[in-house]
Amino acid sequence: MTSALALGAAFLFAVAATLQQKGALALGVSPDSFKSFARLVGQRWWLAGSAALLVGYVLQAIALDHGRLSIIQPLLVTTVVFALPLGYWLTEQSVSSREIVGAVVVVAGLAVFAVVGDPAGGKENAPNDEWAIALLLITVVCVAVFLAGRGGTAAKQATTYGVIAGILFGASACLVKPTTEFLHQGISEVLSHWELYAMAIAGVLAFVLQQVSLSRGFLAKSVATVSVANPVVSVLIGSLLFDERLQRPLSHVLLAEAGLVVAMIGAVMISSSHETAVEAGQAELVPTG
Repeated sequence: MTSALALGAAFLFAVAATLQQKGALALGVSPDSFKSFARLVGQRWWLAGSAALLVGYVLQAIALDHGRLSIIQPLLVTTVVFALPLGYWLTEQSVSSREIVGAVVVVAGLAVFAVVGDPAGGKENAPNDEWAIALLLITVVCVAVFLAGRGGTAAKQATTYGVIAGILFGASACLVKPTTEFLHQGISEVLSHWELYAMAIAGVLAFVLQQVSLSRGFLAKSVATVSVANPVVSVLIGSLLFDERLQRPLSHVLLAEAGLVVAMIGAVMISSSHETAVEAGQAELVPTG
């Protein structure tokens, strides 16, 4: 059940990214200033994408409330698989044979992980001091990625903002678990804990940065980087802070982890394939109405 919810969320995230990019391209603006972002809010394609994103968040939250970070979040890598045909149909982006192979690799790797992997144990929250260290490290990594990748080509900017958005989405998803746990105890309880506000801040920042990444015109690259960075952060936090473990024989654990690595490689193949196409002058996007 939780896996189906995660896949449903992944599909909606792909729909959202495609429609939001279509809206940005239709206006010919990049949401990296308040004025340009305000223009996007009135664009019908962008609004439809945002509605899909909101429903996707709800499905993801329900899945995380009943499942483990280490199984739910990796399934979101399928977002990039769903995004390929959607980008082809809705924003006229080319899909190369390398991207198709990458999508097959993603599905195969995740199939192995979902069947063999079975994270057990774990807890709903972590001590505040552990969270403080984790959030500090996340902040440092995001700043380092931004400084290393700012400027440059549109493809490089799409990657940079996509990676940072993925990291923040992963952190926000991890904070969903304690937030929903507090919510079960009542509205006043959830409002009295910092996790709710940290989740909201990380989520909003990730959302804005993903819009900037999408506006650069490289859907596969934007979605792939978010889809890889998000589960990497989530699995690390799930393992280190929430004590989630694969409770299987060692051979099954190794096979499950290998499947997850294969899925990540497939997502990277999709991203790097699009960059190669751009360098060859085959993927220039034109704003569409």
